[in-house]
Amino acid sequence: WSNLPAGHLLPPHLVRSSPVLLEKSYGKLSRHNQCHFMLKHLQDGDQISVHMPPDIAGHWVSDSCEVRSGPEFLTRSYHFYSNHTFQALQFYYRDNHCTEPIYSLLVQGSVHPRQASWVVRGGTEADYQLSRVHLISHNPSVAKELQEKLEQSCDLQKHMEPGLSYELLADDFEHSGRDCSRGLDFSMQELRLLRMEKRHRHGDPTLEAEELFLGDVHTERAQRRLHRPSGYQPPLQSVKTYDDSCVTCQIISAADLHNPPVLPSQNDRPLRLYGNWVSSRCEVRPGVLFLTRHFAFHEDGNVWEGHYYHFSDPVCRRPTFSISARGHFSQGVPSTTVMGGTEFTFTVTHMKVTPMDMATTSLLNVFSGNECGKQGSWRLGVQQDVTFTSGCAALGIRLPHTEYELFRMGRDSAGHSLLFNGQRPTNGSSPNQPHKRATSYQPPLIRCMSSQKGATTTSHKPDSLCHSLVSGLA
Repeated sequence: WSNLPAGHLLPPHLVRSSPVLLEKSYGKLSRHNQCHFMLKHLQDGDQISVHMPPDIAGHWVSDSCEVRSGPEFLTRSYHFYSNHTFQALQFYYRDNHCTEPIYSLLVQGSVHPRQASWVVRGGTEADYQLSRVHLISHNPSVAKELQEKLEQSCDLQKHMEPGLSYELLADDFEHSGRDCSRGLDFSMQELRLLRMEKRHRHGDPTLEAEELFLGDVHTERAQRRLHRPSGYQPPLQSVKTYDDSCVTCQIISAADLHNPPVLPSQNDRPLRLYGNWVSSRCEVRPGVLFLTRHFAFHEDGNVWEGHYYHFSDPVCRRPTFSISARGHFSQGVPSTTVMGGTEFTFTVTHMKVTPMDMATTSLLNVFSGNECGKQGSWRLGVQQDVTFTSGCAALGIRLPHTEYELFRMGRDSAGHSLLFNGQRPTNGSSPNQPHKRATSYQPPLIRCMSSQKGATTTSHKPDSLCHSLVSGLA
């Protein structure tokens, strides 16, 4: 439900044909609804500029405690140099707020940006070579755990001690086929896909922030070393341009291998799901999907609504189709697998589809009988209910559909509420069984309306962020 599968059935060369005006893709209420205003705000192409191939030279850091599938909690600090060499620091933690470092990796090598990606539009493919990987543990129990893992993957001669650096990979190891980093499921395949964005803060061209997106990490640890990225991780922030309010950026930028960053201690935020949430950027998904999302959670009956706006381009300006889904969700329980996460179960019972370009319209009209709505009835820009045909086979969706979800709440550096839900499996499958529940997260949604019990989607109270964005667009 959180990222309904679609888009991969459309030939890339067809998605350019006759798109519907963007305003129509957000429905008739867009002028009266702060959430729609916020989504429309993402279409302002002047806000973002992308250079290809990207000049990634510089120092880049995480702006939060990141979560990888497993789960793994980490922060990153990467230096890229003008001679194409790099030095990457990865700091791993025991907790979801990155306050208890357990071990750190220092990775050295070279990376060469190449041509525009054929897999992910807007990205740049790159080649990389590793020359050194060093490991240091930060307490005795972790050193013992690492020792056991590494002994299984290579003939580790030295007894590991906390505070000492150990070389897991070096040039001579590569030549002899010896690589001790395999025991940690370590990979730098993320360097095979790059994208750098320059973003103007608050529409002011003098307040420019640079973000570096590196390739996604496979949700199955055993597949990481062979995975060719088809999406991105959370962006790294340029040390030259990050906002002064990003305390996390400041702490991570000053860290080194022997002195890992320790982020400020905090409590898990209580999960207040009710209300409205929207994407804060154009999102990329494996399978060459670009989309924005709008969720509404209602207290009465635990009803949810999801609106998914799909596009053919990486800045979400050319709509291809939209999906509106509705159903029920369970009360959440704390996750015993992912610290700080809450488990939910979501069911999709109703769905409507709107084709936004001629390619999608033609595709939907090809399906016969009860495959997807009324046969041959699809029209450009006209929404149709597909609940009575049990979903839409053309878009790979069958109803009713149940998924097992993971949620957590957070705040950005400006104090705005964020909502994270489970990352989709890299292999494109659905988390339709409890053991398939995600252990990491998608890009966050930002709150755009507070909940009112019994209120409809369009009568909620906007929070301060909605007011600031609407004022900027008025």
